[in-house]
Amino acid sequence: MNNSIGFSKQKSRIIQISAFFLMASFGTIHAQTIKGTVVGKTNGALPGANISIVDAEAKAVSSLDGDFNLLSPQLGEINIKVEYIGYETKIFPVTIKEGTNDIGYITIAPEEKKNKDKVKDIEQVVISKPNALTQAKAYEIKKNNNAIMEVIAADAIGKLPDRNAAEAVQRVQGVAVARYHGEADQATVRGTPFSWTSALFNGNRLPSANVLGNRSFVLDVIPSELIQFVQVSKAVTPDMDGDAIGGSINFITRTAPAKKTLSISGAGGYNTFSQNATYNGSIVYGDRFFKNKLGVILSGAIWDRQWGADSFDVTYNTGLANDDQKKSISTIMMKRYMGTRRTIGLNGGLEYKFNANNKIYFRGMFNKFDDIRPVYESYVDYTNSRYQYNFRYSHYQTELYGMELGGEHSLSSKLNIDWMLSDYQAKYFLDTPPTNDIKGLPIATFRQKITGGFANLSNDGKRYWGFDSPNGIGGEYLDYSSDAANPNEVMGANKLLLSQLVIAKLDNNERDKIARVNLKYDINPNISLKIGAKYREKDRNSTYGYTAVFLPNASLGIPNSPALLTLSQLTTNEPPKGTTFLNGMNGDYSQYIMNPPTKDQLFQMYSPEFLQKNGFKDFSNAETNATSVYTGEENVFAAYAMAEIKASDKFKIIGGFRNETTRLTLNGAKATKSGTPAATVISESIVESNYNAFLPMLHLRYNFSPKANVRFAYTRSFIRPNFGDMSPGSSIDNTSNPNKITRGNPDLQPTFSHNFDMMGEYYFNNIGILSGGVFYKKISDIVFSDTSMMNLNGTDYMVTQAKNLQDSNLLGFEMGINKRLDFLPGFWSGFGVEFNYTFIDSSVDVPRTANGVQYFDKTTLPNQSKNLFNAILYYESNKVMVRLAGNYRGKSVETINQNLGPNYYIWSDKNFTIDFSASYDISKKVKLFIELNNLSNESLRLYMGDNKKRITSNEWYGSRGQMGVRWQIF
Repeated sequence: MNNSIGFSKQKSRIIQISAFFLMASFGTIHAQTIKGTVVGKTNGALPGANISIVDAEAKAVSSLDGDFNLLSPQLGEINIKVEYIGYETKIFPVTIKEGTNDIGYITIAPEEKKNKDKVKDIEQVVISKPNALTQAKAYEIKKNNNAIMEVIAADAIGKLPDRNAAEAVQRVQGVAVARYHGEADQATVRGTPFSWTSALFNGNRLPSANVLGNRSFVLDVIPSELIQFVQVSKAVTPDMDGDAIGGSINFITRTAPAKKTLSISGAGGYNTFSQNATYNGSIVYGDRFFKNKLGVILSGAIWDRQWGADSFDVTYNTGLANDDQKKSISTIMMKRYMGTRRTIGLNGGLEYKFNANNKIYFRGMFNKFDDIRPVYESYVDYTNSRYQYNFRYSHYQTELYGMELGGEHSLSSKLNIDWMLSDYQAKYFLDTPPTNDIKGLPIATFRQKITGGFANLSNDGKRYWGFDSPNGIGGEYLDYSSDAANPNEVMGANKLLLSQLVIAKLDNNERDKIARVNLKYDINPNISLKIGAKYREKDRNSTYGYTAVFLPNASLGIPNSPALLTLSQLTTNEPPKGTTFLNGMNGDYSQYIMNPPTKDQLFQMYSPEFLQKNGFKDFSNAETNATSVYTGEENVFAAYAMAEIKASDKFKIIGGFRNETTRLTLNGAKATKSGTPAATVISESIVESNYNAFLPMLHLRYNFSPKANVRFAYTRSFIRPNFGDMSPGSSIDNTSNPNKITRGNPDLQPTFSHNFDMMGEYYFNNIGILSGGVFYKKISDIVFSDTSMMNLNGTDYMVTQAKNLQDSNLLGFEMGINKRLDFLPGFWSGFGVEFNYTFIDSSVDVPRTANGVQYFDKTTLPNQSKNLFNAILYYESNKVMVRLAGNYRGKSVETINQNLGPNYYIWSDKNFTIDFSASYDISKKVKLFIELNNLSNESLRLYMGDNKKRITSNEWYGSRGQMGVRWQIF
């Protein structure tokens, strides 16, 4: 009873305080506060502008919307100065009264290029090319931000052929991307694993429907046209989410412009692999109404493309007892993808300014990525002496949608508050086949027994590549050809028997509801305090590993069963066209191309009528399916406090802490198998994990001049364990040899890192930069999948479980330059170079046990490349822009085999792609452009161990390009 009364009193007090702040936000008397918005004459709001009062200490920096808040030390007439890279410095008088002085929009014009012989002050010599001014926004945000970050503006993204959010950040210094069938889909900062980089939308971490159960967000669902700015933070501040060991990538969506705007773009193109057309289009509309109080933004984009890829995949017999045979080949798969991808994005926003002190806003978005992917797989199965052909029709659907409501209020001349409520949801699902109650990925498997055996076998009867073979037989994978001993025994539609039908469920759904509030109090012009809190409720539903398996009775030897169907007895169609199959390799592989079933035929094979008629029965693994489904709820409460101290005109200190408390509950099932005959018992399983993260942070910035500074940062950050590693599913199998236990780890701890960064920046007068620095990370409790032996009641079990293992160190340096060569004469002055390079060296000890003795193998972090660089050669004039860009990512370890050691790790080979873009301004409002991707026709390669020829996958996806027009109507 007393607790109830106490709670009611607390609730009443919260309501009273909230009402007080709400009333105060509209009615508080202000001292002499100056508010306004800085905009460019031709390109909208200017973030990061420096606003100051002449002959006074008062200074301010404009926000991403161009807004600023400046406290005047006096009444009467003053002079305000506005400075911005690439723009004329503007000084103008203002008469200051008590309270809030709203001076509205301040428009500044681009600097005109002056004759160098007549200019005494070199700082006044700038370049006036329109393309150069787009970079100025990014540099001003970067230079004035408290965090160590890189920034890209929307119009700079449009300079290169980057069509989704992941591709937009691949040019950033220290950022690497993963490519999926030719398109970037994930990004990581400073070479850490992908799940160690947080992806945010407008400052909030995005929910992830990643099928593997990790926290990394797949960015290919978001068209780049919806993005206004990208902020890549390498050293976060206390007011940012702390779960970012690598860093955070904040995508800021478009907001209402300073004036009416309407632009459209359209383009058509061609994919050299699929030999089909592509197209994309976008529209952006924004305006202000009711004396600029109401701002509106609407934007949309669509990208539809025919695509394709060929892949040559190899599996090895790593499970064999004989060490010499572990590198023998088990299967070779030759695979073709040929399908359609469609990305649709819609973004809308409203903003209403009640007065200079109070603003509220609303943003909503919807993104949909349809990946329709018929897949044709031909196997040579050496282990089972047979051919296998798989056909699957994959229609993967990814959705990201939600909304946010927020406000910004000045409660007094010194106290400001901003708040936001958001609700975002991410989904990943398949809804095929329509003929079966179970929805997922339908896969039809056909098998053909080889009676004559294989050629090219070594003297131990195994198939190897020549360099691994005991007697040198086997050649190299690029020269692979048919291994059938009998030349007449080739893969054939009249011999391939329908042997299995599978539906794999891959559904994931994650929803984040977030509330946050920040308060900033200016003690004086040199000291500001900021505090804030955020609450996030995450709901997750996951299905991974649930598989429905239908087998024909005839394949099991059951008498009087219907005969197995051949591929030729089904309704088929022509195989997909496009480039020559596996043309990245030597030889002719047309013998492995089959006429696949039609889509309708594939779906019909899962109907109850077809299954019954042809003697198929459901042989699904009940225990695996039961333990592959789980739901979860994660609640996070974060609070922070920080101070910004201007110790002098040149030295600034930002210090504080952030604390994040996490409460996680996962609900699933566990399966236990025992007895004779073996029986499976399914029971409820609940995983709970509660932990706290205290994150102190310190940033120092010293400005040698307005153009040069050096930064130092110490931050502590962390990463929460992946949901998949903490899955409540637990399976005990007493019928295998050895007995096995597979389970999640409820005691898994988050990974923490102490981060040290030192960076220097020098800004050229003509909108360019020279930067460089070093960074070090001391990382603890890294998570690996661990396999160990355990004895329970006298019985030995092999236990597979994710665990916190050894610590790691990461050391690196980075440097970059963007320099316009305007010192050259005439035409050559339009050229420029942009180059950035990052070197990363990490070390982690992986424990192994051999003959009862534990020792350690040293390796790098997963997904971490030692060398990264971007190189861009560009030419810009008043009408023409041309860019040739190269992106390099060095090799990295992708999969660590703890049992077998480094000779069986899977590596991703180095990757270098070349892209090209150009545009021509027909007029001030109409621009023609061309974009070309992967001119180097680079492939993706994975290999095992120390020899790059021991391939596990090589994928070719060709090049693509498009031409189009952008029209800035007004």
